Amino acid sequence: MQFNPKISIVTVVYNAKHLIENTIKSVVSQSYLNIEYIIIDGGSDDGTLEIAERYQSQIALIQSGKDSGLYDAMNKGLKDATGDYILFLNAGDELYDKDTITNVFTSFNDADVYYGNTVVINNSGEVLGDRRLKPPAQLTWRSLKYGMCVSHQSFIARRLLCENYNLEYLIAADIDWVINVLKQSKKVVNTEMYISKYLEGGKSNKNKQSAWMERFRIMAKHYGFFQTLWNHIYIIVRFPFHKATKKSMT
Repeated sequence: MQFNPKISIVTVVYNAKHLIENTIKSVVSQSYLNIEYIIIDGGSDDGTLEIAERYQSQIALIQSGKDSGLYDAMNKGLKDATGDYILFLNAGDELYDKDTITNVFTSFNDADVYYGNTVVINNSGEVLGDRRLKPPAQLTWRSLKYGMCVSHQSFIARRLLCENYNLEYLIAADIDWVINVLKQSKKVVNTEMYISKYLEGGKSNKNKQSAWMERFRIMAKHYGFFQTLWNHIYIIVRFPFHKATKKSMT
């Protein structure tokens, strides 16, 4: 039988009228038909909601109202989702092309997690190159000990394995969430495909010091304090060599 699961794609947005339409178009233009598209709007007052409502007939739910931040909004999306799988694609992000979801589900059957590659785009939608951190050949929960090696936007998870985002974390709750999903997953498939286009300049990039501190707390919880300390020392030592290598290749 053809594998045809329902996927819930959730977009969280707040006052992003210049970004939201490209995100919506990348979802509603998919060749895969069994998509439940959900938009969680934080009470935008800049015209974002009006743009989303133009596509009302192709969107399962548009919910608008105040929330307590990004991860609270994502939890609302999780609560409303009814799909077999879930993918978060926030304002400014896009699916890689119109056949992305079709290619994922027609090539691989019944995994707990599907993941793949990511390109980075700017506000104009121009591709800047691949995301710096590449996903490993085989992703496990231990793979994230050095950081978010797989983009959240290229991580499709079985919905029943997904717990709420921990609202104790304000910047890096996605790392904790992905680790928790992977801990429960038995079949994790590397699609070896590009799944998403990620808009540069995410929340953690704008709050780097706070993000590092929060990520350290999350990783210490999962991997232990001393192992996490050693991993961060390794990252700090390796970073100049990474920059030098990257510069020599340009």
